[in-house]
Amino acid sequence: MLEVELSNLRLRNPIMLASGILGSHAGSLNRIAEHAGAVVTKSVGLEGREGYKNPCVISWECGILNAVGLASPPAKEFARELKMFNGACPLIVSFFGSNPEEFAELVKIFDFANAFELNLSCPHAKGLGLEIGRDFDLVYEIIRAVKRNTDKPVFAKVSANLDYVELAKVCESAKADGIVAINTVRGMAIDIVSKRPILSNVSGGVSGKAIKPIALKCVWDIYEEVSIPVIGCGGISNWKDVVEFALAGARAVQIGSAFYYSYDVIKNILEGLESYLRINGVSFDELVGLAHKR
Repeated sequence: MLEVELSNLRLRNPIMLASGILGSHAGSLNRIAEHAGAVVTKSVGLEGREGYKNPCVISWECGILNAVGLASPPAKEFARELKMFNGACPLIVSFFGSNPEEFAELVKIFDFANAFELNLSCPHAKGLGLEIGRDFDLVYEIIRAVKRNTDKPVFAKVSANLDYVELAKVCESAKADGIVAINTVRGMAIDIVSKRPILSNVSGGVSGKAIKPIALKCVWDIYEEVSIPVIGCGGISNWKDVVEFALAGARAVQIGSAFYYSYDVIKNILEGLESYLRINGVSFDELVGLAHKR
């Protein structure tokens, strides 16, 4: 009823941990893996990054605003940490880099992973993420370089701040195995007392409920234009959100900011989702893209 397949990756359910959320340590991943269909690690590059100074994460009434700056340990150090993952569900390692060679090298370091996610969309890291995603020719070369070095699924994470449909088509032509839509959306906050931006980086990425309609629209549009699986991400916090994303075309979804409120969010979503599927007499797979058949 809940099983889904992404390329040759079989998940017991369609709920995944999103990158950047509780994905820095094996202990956190092990706990989430008890219920998740798959877990995605925090994005990592060849060299370690300190990221931006505090304040780099703030909560507001509609979600979270962050400019962590892709803070992460060096790839080889992170790989040693991930060797302690319990394997209760598939492990997807998220990468960032500035050129095809860096991405290809990262695949070799994390050859024990079940799949890879390419961060082409982080909105607050200079020379990485979104800035890489803007260059469609470079995106094509990065995906080809990764695919030449692995036969495991490769998912490209795209941004709503770009022409995401055309980018998804480029990713499909480069033989990516799926599209993750979306990353955080650019935003900022200003403190009215100090009269200055709150984040040390001035701007950052908005996540949480505020971006759900944006992410849903992106999934809908991409589903209409490509044949590879779409993974929805952005503002999903309950089982009703999951059903919406499935109807829009998402074959799986990722949960991020909702963990800020509860560690049991995936367990709670699965209970509601399973009840909905049973009442309607359908499997999750049968929901995917159903809203397009009107």
